[in-house]
Amino acid sequence: MRFARAGAAVVAHARHSDVSALVADITAAGGRATEAHADLADEHACRRLVREAAEWGGRLDAVVNNAGVQPVRGLAGMTVAQWREVVDFNLTSAFGCTQAAAEVLPPGGSVTHVASIEGRHPAAGHAHYSASKAALIMHARSAALEYGPRGIRVNTVSPGLIDRPGLAEDWPDGVDRWTRAAPLGRLGQPEDVGDACVFLASPMASWITGNDLVVDGGITARPTW
Repeated sequence: MRFARAGAAVVAHARHSDVSALVADITAAGGRATEAHADLADEHACRRLVREAAEWGGRLDAVVNNAGVQPVRGLAGMTVAQWREVVDFNLTSAFGCTQAAAEVLPPGGSVTHVASIEGRHPAAGHAHYSASKAALIMHARSAALEYGPRGIRVNTVSPGLIDRPGLAEDWPDGVDRWTRAAPLGRLGQPEDVGDACVFLASPMASWITGNDLVVDGGITARPTW
């Protein structure tokens, strides 16, 4: 929705989720949007999705990769298959997305991956998740070096704890600890991440690439949290 409000035509992607309500909201507000479904762990599906998005819009100026899963599993009980599932979804999909996008993006185009502060500050039970997000940040920086000469920028946004329906009920102690520790005293909202992504895709960020924009209410500014 933030991109639509900024004037972009939006291709809203989900692997399985229904994004028709988002598309309807954008259209009702006078914007232009369509939905697409693909498994981003499949490189052929990535290319097809990006190609179809460019064809639908007439061109492709910005890609935001927000794919990710975050299961809680300790290392002792984790299987290789469970490790690979998270790495494939969080990291391999980003590789395919970046590669496919670079084939169609014009000079001035951008790719933004949603990483996590856990890519900088790992958490117990999240070894697979934290490792995948740390690697995603490095992947984006390496891609920025490769695609910079073509005028294509690649960045990451690393959110902190983002509010969602039921979070306070499911994890009351964690939410309380977070809001007490964060200098801004609240959880993040999806719009906070969306605004960061819009900024990085905009001309205002035309000299920003290979960067990780932390959006966490200041919590990682603390020595411990």
